[in-house]
Amino acid sequence: MKNEKLRDLSFFLFPMVFMVVLFYLIPLVLTVYISFTGMRNWNVDKYLHQVVGLYNYERLIHMFKYDPTFKAVILTTIVFVLITLIINVFGGLGLALGTFFMSEKPASAFRLLWLLPRMSPIAVYSLVWYYFFHGSSIGTLNSVLMKLGVINQPIPWGQIVPWGAWSVIIFVNGLVGVSFGMIVFTSALNQIPKELVIAARVDGASAWEISRRILLPLMKWHFLYVLTWQFLSLLTTYPHLFLLVEWDLVDRDYGTTLALYVFNTAFGRGEQDQGLAAAAAVILSILGIIGGFVTLKVLQFEKMIKKPRGDL
Repeated sequence: MKNEKLRDLSFFLFPMVFMVVLFYLIPLVLTVYISFTGMRNWNVDKYLHQVVGLYNYERLIHMFKYDPTFKAVILTTIVFVLITLIINVFGGLGLALGTFFMSEKPASAFRLLWLLPRMSPIAVYSLVWYYFFHGSSIGTLNSVLMKLGVINQPIPWGQIVPWGAWSVIIFVNGLVGVSFGMIVFTSALNQIPKELVIAARVDGASAWEISRRILLPLMKWHFLYVLTWQFLSLLTTYPHLFLLVEWDLVDRDYGTTLALYVFNTAFGRGEQDQGLAAAAAVILSILGIIGGFVTLKVLQFEKMIKKPRGDL
């Protein structure tokens, strides 16, 4: 019986295990190995067996202490992840709760409106905000403010460091990420029995009291999922940032996160330093693991798990 169950489990789990090993475990092992080599310019034959020990990690520590550009990258990563995470999670939660108390037709239209940024190609979406925040008079924001008499000359919003650049990258990525939380929380709300809300309404409870005492406690799992997923996603995201930096919309130092730094160091213009990029990627992965673990502990993930009754 046990052998039969093990065979069934192996049959269903093998494709997923194979995909994880092929696309996650092997690249992770290769990245860790490359971080201990001096590989440059993808010259694999020359550098793959040239092990340099912790040299790349020592370079990162030295850069963190003395390189203002790298310090700006680390600071930008911290600010970007924390503020965008708050916007994505609580923005998505607010949108889901707000549309929950609306009639279905306008609620669906409102949700669809917030999904447009996610449905748009990255280049098109980034181009829209490029022209919106452009630092000259062709920028939509500058043009509107100048016509209203609020400002006399164009403002290079993304080149104002640090908060101008941070505001632009947080705003652009926040609009994309908030729709993900909205979908998950809306799905969770639709699973809650409507009788609970109707009974609370009959007893005179307001929308805020229903949300605080009924809806939010029943959405712990979904809150944990969105928070953890968004944290890990923001820590490694860079496509929108890459375009905004390449187009000089935002300051190159304060518009670059550690994930984008890894990409530019490994694949960017000029001399490419894969050893250093791999070391930074390993540190980024460690930060993600630690952050995910802390999130699960803080939200008491263990208490949400209950043993199934009976046998499967």
